[in-house]
Amino acid sequence: MIGHTDNTIEIDAPIGFVWAQTNDVRTWTDLFTEYAKVEVLEEEADSVLFRLTMHPDEQGREWSWVSERTWDHDTWTVRARRVETGPFEFMNITWTYEELGPDRTRMRWVQDFFMKPDAPVDTAQMTGNINRNTRTQMDVIKQRVERRRRAVIGFHDVPSNTRRGGDLRTLVSPATVGASSGFMGAVRLAPGEKVAEHYHPYSEEFIFLASGELRVDLDDEPVVLTADQSLLVPRNVRHRLTNVGDGEALAVFQLSPLAPRPELGHVDTEEAG
Repeated sequence: MIGHTDNTIEIDAPIGFVWAQTNDVRTWTDLFTEYAKVEVLEEEADSVLFRLTMHPDEQGREWSWVSERTWDHDTWTVRARRVETGPFEFMNITWTYEELGPDRTRMRWVQDFFMKPDAPVDTAQMTGNINRNTRTQMDVIKQRVERRRRAVIGFHDVPSNTRRGGDLRTLVSPATVGASSGFMGAVRLAPGEKVAEHYHPYSEEFIFLASGELRVDLDDEPVVLTADQSLLVPRNVRHRLTNVGDGEALAVFQLSPLAPRPELGHVDTEEAG
């Protein structure tokens, strides 16, 4: 009889965040408790071949094998198989994700396998082992993914975006903490430096100037902000930010709601320079 397990867990996080966190195999040593090392061997747009190494067992043995994962983001489905099967004749896993609400996701693992005749345990015993371990690891993943939504993000914890000018960092976002309705960040501008003109077809932008002096051109109409002042930039309004003060300007911004896809969120109307 083929071994078969079917386990689910509900995670309090948006489906896109759960998907991203659980499918980045490079971070699995921080997501699971059983893996000591992950080595990516090959990677394509919709697949990854990688080696997993477990922490040593009670006898000091390190178990390691190569697996392959392929995914279909449109159906929220991942299929995985062991390439190096070890004690298994085969081991196949299907991961599926179901959106239960804006901040709740059901993750399901279905595992089908069969043990080799000389394996240390038979298929029935392995079924029990896998069921117990899967439930343990799912609980750990739930706790760790939910904890990541409460992470404190510093200015230098995320990459700098200088494409439009200034030192711009997206801090609280779908990628960093699973934000589902918008994102927030900050930009530092040296005297005379600017963020090139652009507009947002789907989002309003809220700007708060923490320090310095900033001119915001709204459809070519200038508005000057000084420290502790704020401004709304409506949808589809062209805007450019220029530091008109003598020192550095630090502006905090928030955009909401999110565009249907990240690449649709900004439309550039001039080149940075």
